[in-house]
Amino acid sequence: MFFFNKKYTLLESDFFEGWTDRHSHILPGVDDGIHSMEDSLAVLNYYEQIGVDDVWLTPHIMEDCPNEPYELKERFEKLCEAYAKTEGGSKIKLHLAAENMIDSLFVKRLEAGNLLTYGDKGDELLVETSYAQAPYRFKLILQDIRKAGLTPVLAHPERYRYMEYDDYFTLHEQGVKFQLNITSLSGAYGPEPKARAEYLLEEGLYTYQGSDLHSLSAFKRAITEKSVRKRISRILNSEN
Repeated sequence: MFFFNKKYTLLESDFFEGWTDRHSHILPGVDDGIHSMEDSLAVLNYYEQIGVDDVWLTPHIMEDCPNEPYELKERFEKLCEAYAKTEGGSKIKLHLAAENMIDSLFVKRLEAGNLLTYGDKGDELLVETSYAQAPYRFKLILQDIRKAGLTPVLAHPERYRYMEYDDYFTLHEQGVKFQLNITSLSGAYGPEPKARAEYLLEEGLYTYQGSDLHSLSAFKRAITEKSVRKRISRILNSEN
């Protein structure tokens, strides 16, 4: 029985070898994530050590953090230049997008086309909502995103307390893609997001995975001190 219930940390499962992190707050000094260029480079150095291949930098854009896409592009170019000068500066491929809170600022920028798109073809948009309640006109805004020729990708759906399990299937059937926070699986956000994440993973509803890294120390704790069940690590490795 012990064999079947054996647990591994995410790091022990070799999950990160060749991994693409689709959601991170590593771009320095733009939101509540990493603050300095030095710390951003430290994260990338650690990623090199554990085998990560690609990283999407997805800083917040919201009413409380109204980053302008052109400013984020400038900061991204500076990070790329600094990273290229490091010893492992060609190991990880960096990409820029944004995590867009669905609020009134988002609606204005969607209408204006003032967005940082997401995905390998640039035809997706990473969005989030409040954890407690759905935004006003949520479903209509998702439709507006699709009308703009973009596919909405919902960040960390396992963390939205207002969602019922049927809601996930409805959104998925409507073409909304889901992005898993991998540390949800190790309980970093509590037991309920962990249970939801396991369920959505087993149902095959996730398209992408990301770290949602805001702090290197917190990320290290989540992948080295907390465990995931063996069956969950097998699913992760099969999809990576």
